[in-house]
Parts: sequence; structure tokens; C-alpha cells
Amino acid sequence: SFPELFEKKNYELRIAGGAVRDLLSGMTPQDIDFATTATPAEMKEMFTSAGVRLINNKGEKHGTITARLHEQNFEITTLRIDVVTDGRHAEVEFTTDWEKDAERRDLTVNSMFLGLDGMLYDFFNGYEDLKNKKIRFVGKASERIQEDYLRILRYFRFYGRIAEKTGDHEPSTLQAIKENAKGLAGISGERIWVELKKILLGNHVNHLVRLMYELDIAQYIGLPLDGNLEEFDRVTKNIQNLCPKPMTVLTSLFKVKDDVTNLDLRLKISKEEKNLGLFLVKHRQELTKAVSPEPLRPYQDFLMDSREANTNAKICELLKYQGEEHLLREMQQWTVPSFPVSGHDLRKMGVSSGKEIGTALQQLRDEWKKSGYHMDKEELLSCLKKL
Repeated sequence: SFPELFEKKNYELRIAGGAVRDLLSGMTPQDIDFATTATPAEMKEMFTSAGVRLINNKGEKHGTITARLHEQNFEITTLRIDVVTDGRHAEVEFTTDWEKDAERRDLTVNSMFLGLDGMLYDFFNGYEDLKNKKIRFVGKASERIQEDYLRILRYFRFYGRIAEKTGDHEPSTLQAIKENAKGLAGISGERIWVELKKILLGNHVNHLVRLMYELDIAQYIGLPLDGNLEEFDRVTKNIQNLCPKPMTVLTSLFKVKDDVTNLDLRLKISKEEKNLGLFLVKHRQELTKAVSPEPLRPYQDFLMDSREANTNAKICELLKYQGEEHLLREMQQWTVPSFPVSGHDLRKMGVSSGKEIGTALQQLRDEWKKSGYHMDKEELLSCLKKL
């Protein structure tokens, strides 16, 4: 196993960062990153002579080597100090000092190391913070943020993942975030969108987005200046436990379709995300349940009349937005019926001209729709005789 390779050469190897946080919280980490005192060159030499496959992923100048072992990729990064940072990326220098490496990490809960023998190396009280569900920057918040302004959003994301209640922030942290908010203007939209989506699906989302407005962050990450916080409040309650898409949650802030377009300009969201946003802004008011024995009918009719792709998925997101849990389940179980009559059937009945067939089909479709899509071919054709 590769830990033995390190041991043989007297290089230290420990699990680092997020994986340690997850293990200590009793969760299975998605991927395990390692940190080591060995330099990239030393690792390459060691792995190559042991016949371990290396994957080239351009991480080397930051000190990361990716080894492929037992069908799994392992990322192993040399301990490092960030020498020059510009708020987006850093130039690094390698070190063998574990504390120096922990010092440049963002949050205390992400700054711990775990020896393979189970020994915890925790220089900044990360374990205490994790047990108390506290989210804190390592050292001075303003310094950490200025190294990479995206850390403002990472603070919110981990708050939504770990903190138990809303409003449990250190005033000095919020102050540092507010003073540095405009640094987010220089961060690429793609990086912001990755973080924002995770915040939208985490806990305390309503509290965190309100904070984004209070701390002047919203305008730098593509959100409308006059976001509809009341609607956001309502919808974030509606969608609890309904597994909405991030865009469904976010759209409740938007008042007009330009808000979606502006978000797209800043964050370069996917076409599907943009279309979902536009769909919700357009239909959230009019397309609502019928006050009749068949509350789902308006949605079904809309779907049957729609000429667009994945309308079904969009309607399901709209139902989540509206908090219609029962209708959502019905909609997910409903299979779109296919219209039972074809032009061929009408020709057999003696309707010959194309124009007449077209008109007749349209009339029958309307009858079929009125019946709630229940009429079968026989009923429809006998209906045609009456028409």
C-alpha cells in the first residue's frame, strides 16, 4: 500500500482538510486528500520506482501529485506556504512544517490533519469548533479572505452545513466579510456558481441569503439589488424536503426575467438552469392548481399543449416552488397519455382532404382534453360522427 512507501523513505503522510472534518463528524468523506512532507519530485521518483501509475492533472506546481491505485485516485499534496496571493490564486513554497500548512487553510474545521495511526493534529481548535458547530476562519478573517475572496462564500456554505442555528456568527467575522465583499467582483462566475448552488441546497439558506444582502455581497455575485426576500422566505419554507434544483430556490428572489438574464451574464449558468429560471418567473403566478376535483389538471393541460423539451421536469420544479407536495407526487407518477386517434383512422372513416383531417384531429384533441384524456379511440371516433 502506498503509506508504506512513504514510511520506508521517512516521509510523513496524513489525511488532510475536508476528509478529516467528515470523518470526525461521522460521515463518509467523498474523497480523501493526503498531505505529506515529501516534495512532488520526491513523490514522483518514489512512485515511479515502485511502479505506481501517476495521473497528470497539472496540480504539480501547487504541489499535488495524483496516484492511481486499486482503481482509485489519491491526491497527495506537499505541505506548503502561500507566498504571494492576489485574492484568486497563490504562488506556493514547500515546507515540512505542518502548522504552517494548516495556517493557510480557510476555516478551522478544514485545517486538521489525521495520522494514519488515528492521531489528530489540530493547531487551531478545529475539533472543538466542529463539536460546538462553530464556523471560524483560521487566524484573522480579513487576511484569510484577502488570500481568496471566494472564501466568503465558503464560509456561508460550511455554515449551512455545520452550524445548528441561524445568527451564530462572530461579529468580527461579519465585519471582515462586509469590508471585503467587493473582492468577489474579481472572482470568476463559474467558481461563484459552484459555491452558491451548494449554499442554496444547504441549511439556513434563508438566513444566509439575507446576510448576503445585509453584508453587500449580493450585487457582486449576480443577484438583483432589490431581491424579493419575502417571496424567498416563503419558497424556502415550501421546498423543505422536496429536493429542488438550486435554480428553483434562487428564482424566488427574482421579480422579472431580466434578473435571470443578469445572473446568467455574471455566473454563466447552464442553458437548462437559465431556461428553468425563465420558466418559473413566467408561470409561477398563472399556472396554479385548479379549484376543482382535479387540481392537477392545469399542469397536465400545460404539459400536453407544450411543444418544448423537458416541460415535465420544469413543471415538477414549479410544484416544488409552490410547495404542492401531493400534486408533485401525483405528477411524478402520471404518464403522459398518447392521443389515440391518427390521420389514418380518419381516412378509413372517409375524411379525405388533408385540411379536413387537420381540423378534425384538432377538434378531437380538444374533446379528448376536456375528458381529462380519458376518451379512447372508439369514443372519439363516434364523437366525430356527431361533429
